Amino acid sequence: MRKLIYTFLLLFISVSVFSQEEDAKEKERALRTSTNLTWDGNKNLSENNFLQAEVDYRKAISKSPENAAAPYNLGTAYYNNETYSEAFGRFKEAGEVATSKKDKHKAYHNMGNVFMKRKDYPKAVEAYKEALRNDPTDDETRYNLALAKEMQKKEEEENKDKNDDNKDQQDQEDKKDQDQNKDGDNKEDQNQDNKDQGENGNEGDKGDEQKDENKEGDGDQKEEQNKKPEQGDQPQDQPQRKPNQLSKQQVENLLRAMQNAEKQVQEKIDAKKVKGAKVKNEKDW
Repeated sequence: MRKLIYTFLLLFISVSVFSQEEDAKEKERALRTSTNLTWDGNKNLSENNFLQAEVDYRKAISKSPENAAAPYNLGTAYYNNETYSEAFGRFKEAGEVATSKKDKHKAYHNMGNVFMKRKDYPKAVEAYKEALRNDPTDDETRYNLALAKEMQKKEEEENKDKNDDNKDQQDQEDKKDQDQNKDGDNKEDQNQDNKDQGENGNEGDKGDEQKDENKEGDGDQKEEQNKKPEQGDQPQDQPQRKPNQLSKQQVENLLRAMQNAEKQVQEKIDAKKVKGAKVKNEKDW
């Protein structure tokens, strides 16, 4: 029984080892095929046959995920064609499948180049830093990192100046709006004052008109008063008499005159009796 079990275990181990060997051989064959397709793609790309090169690279990638050269070369082809989004995807794929630091360094270096083309300087800085972690001796990557930092700093300063200019412009616009609102309020107050003054002025004019009317009325009344004595009208406090009726004073004057006349006549008669001659008498009325 033990011998049977031992035999079964040996058989299982042999099958597993054989399977692993077959898998390894299959991966090796796939990698070889992928490499050959990559070489075909390189050849077509050198002959400016981009479309066929793209097909070859895609086949190579599908054949073996362990072939980091295929996505890297395809990314380079996209980069030279200025198709930066596709290039970035392929460089990222190459960095993820790469097993050597050298291949990782190249992938991240070119990812940094894509970010520089996009003017995304912060991400370019991070990509170049990752490239230098895999190969600190690469001077080109170090130079690109310094350039990306400088461009990032310059961009931040420009954005700050732009924000300051926008803030100043916004402040000026706000101040202008405040001044316009203030002027509008002042004009409204001035219009209200003018309106009030106009109303008061109208009342004053009405008062003046009333005063003038009263003045004219007083003048008419005075004129009437001055006119009455000239027309022979009697004062208000004396009783009115009928037309052709003599006043008491006139009657007394008339009686006095008659008495004087009678007296003079009597004196003449008496004088004639005394002297017998006529005497001329002057009238005193």
